[in-house]
Amino acid sequence: MLVQEQINRKKPMLSKLKNYACGAWMEGEGTGATLYHAVTGEAMFQATSNGLDFKAMLEYGRTIGGPPLRRMTFHERARMLKALAMYLNEKKKIFYDLSPATGATKPDSWVDIDGGISTVFVFASKGRRELPDEPFYVDGNMEMISKGGTFVGHHICVPLEGVAVHINAFNFPMWGMLEKIAVNLLAGVPCIVKPATSTSFLTEAVAREIITSGILPEGSLQLICGSTGDLLDHLTCQDVVTFTGSATTGRKLKSQPAIIENSVRFNMEADSLNCCILGPDATPDTEEFKLFIKEVTREMTLKAGQRCTAIRRALVPEHLTEEVIHSLRERLKGTVIGDPGVEGVRMGPLASKGQVKDVKEKVRQLMNASEVVYGDLDHVDVVGADSERGAFISSMLLYCNDPLHRMEPHTIEAFGPVSTVMPYKNVTEAAELAKMGKGSLVGSVFTYDNHFAKEVVLGSAAMHGRMLILNRDCAAESTGHGSPLAHLVHGGPGRAGGGEEMGGVRGVHHYMQRTALQGSPTTLSTIMNTYLPGAAIREDVVHPFRKYFEEIQVGDTLITHKRTVTEADIVNFAGISGDYFYAHTDETSLEGSIFEKRVAHGYFIISAAAGLFVDPRKGPVLANYGLDNLRFTQPVYVGDTIQVQLTCMRKTQKDKREGQLNQGVVEWYVKVTNQKSETVALETVLTLVACKKQ
Repeated sequence: MLVQEQINRKKPMLSKLKNYACGAWMEGEGTGATLYHAVTGEAMFQATSNGLDFKAMLEYGRTIGGPPLRRMTFHERARMLKALAMYLNEKKKIFYDLSPATGATKPDSWVDIDGGISTVFVFASKGRRELPDEPFYVDGNMEMISKGGTFVGHHICVPLEGVAVHINAFNFPMWGMLEKIAVNLLAGVPCIVKPATSTSFLTEAVAREIITSGILPEGSLQLICGSTGDLLDHLTCQDVVTFTGSATTGRKLKSQPAIIENSVRFNMEADSLNCCILGPDATPDTEEFKLFIKEVTREMTLKAGQRCTAIRRALVPEHLTEEVIHSLRERLKGTVIGDPGVEGVRMGPLASKGQVKDVKEKVRQLMNASEVVYGDLDHVDVVGADSERGAFISSMLLYCNDPLHRMEPHTIEAFGPVSTVMPYKNVTEAAELAKMGKGSLVGSVFTYDNHFAKEVVLGSAAMHGRMLILNRDCAAESTGHGSPLAHLVHGGPGRAGGGEEMGGVRGVHHYMQRTALQGSPTTLSTIMNTYLPGAAIREDVVHPFRKYFEEIQVGDTLITHKRTVTEADIVNFAGISGDYFYAHTDETSLEGSIFEKRVAHGYFIISAAAGLFVDPRKGPVLANYGLDNLRFTQPVYVGDTIQVQLTCMRKTQKDKREGQLNQGVVEWYVKVTNQKSETVALETVLTLVACKKQ
């Protein structure tokens, strides 16, 4: 009721946000900072973390939250994330009701709320599809580091035994938390979330629902609404810090003594001077020009320009400058600013009055090198609100006519609805201007000329974490310039912080220790629960295909009987397959080739291998699921005799679906050898195998 009353602004009440620390919700001591409604300017909450025992919070995460997470497999953690995402999906109304108080319009809230939940769903899916059903990750392939193969190497990734500390920005109080915790929880590491104080009331509401759900193990998530106090002083080499915000604050945190002394992993994603480049071919009559105008305007006004990925520099061909400015000006005129709850409003206020002051100061600095072509720093018309009481500001479009020699647009960021148009003469100059931001989260190129796109991308990619190339072919399905995706890395070099977030399973590795293992294949196979070539095998009188999923063990092996390849085999396979490649069918054409005589089809060899290792009777094996890593290492000639080693390499239990049998995927290492014991083919065969318990 408290939240709804404040949103309706009938009975403004001032309440204190709570921190979740060491398994309990608790208020901080004293009054703390006052949090204001971005639209009305009314005081809503107080936030303070005074009195919290930050050292105890870290220890609680390490000792209470960490162990159960590390015992879970990736698949169990992924199922946990899916359950969490589904739970939060049912609670969205709570968050949407509160979100306008941060200044967010409905589209802004959609990015923050639905975008955050969607990110959790993505990592839940990737955890099940791309990571093993183990508490650890086997990285890469076995390294042969000895001549006889009795001493080998491999890499393994295990969860860090510390806590992930997330220090987030004010602009996306829900997405900013969820996009980080989805990754650290999938990795098996607990976290402490410290949202920016000004919008922490929304983060607290989300965290409260997460804790109430009981889906996460206790200790895996803690929340600080206020200052971090001496938290960073107690970090160890097993902890991780992620920071989103200004580069200045990030550098200050990164230089904390404990972080330096303990080599604490520190990932920074900082606000950057992202650019958007219009190609010379994109004249006003083209679809790309229209897309460019729409995207620059959208990035200026979405979340009132308070996005770390917002377009700050619009780079346009010199001959199109006037048309671009005119089109942007006209589109910005149609953007209604005001209370996000009022129909037709497309841009809300900034998150706080403090942000308004900062943006105005930065715009004045930019005006030393640029002229204002749209907007008014001292006046803004708003709908349904008081422009003086709320944190409102006009959209500001600037023009710098000498961007190669004036550094202000490349060094000063106004974190609001502000962008600067800059002309370029040629593709080389466009790439140079793109790089002058000294490191960006994202750059975009709007062109239908793929050769121009290639030159610009290869000429400036080293200074960008992500690059979008947009044209009429992909526009309908594009997620746009400013949308970080869970599948792709979010971060960038230089000013952008030099770090990476998300990026699919790449992000998971940030919370894990990669350790090189050395030993015998048998020992490493036991440790990693994955068969390695050369490891000890187990032969059984029971054919592996007669065993249910639970009965099969890694290392179970079948050594088959032998088969001699005949000329009739090759002729018949050519006829059946239609593959009459000369090496199989015309012995007179082999001079100068790599073959000594008529050679068997590679696909015949693996087909014949299947004939050797498959048990034909109906049993636990339900179907062939596919094959991976197929290699033909030696030719097989007429008269050669082949034999197969089939070994269980890895097992993965599948989730039960309605109407299906309980089943799992078994990966079989298949090695085909000839009469000289030479390997002629290698592959991994996957089978669906029924579970004994249904």
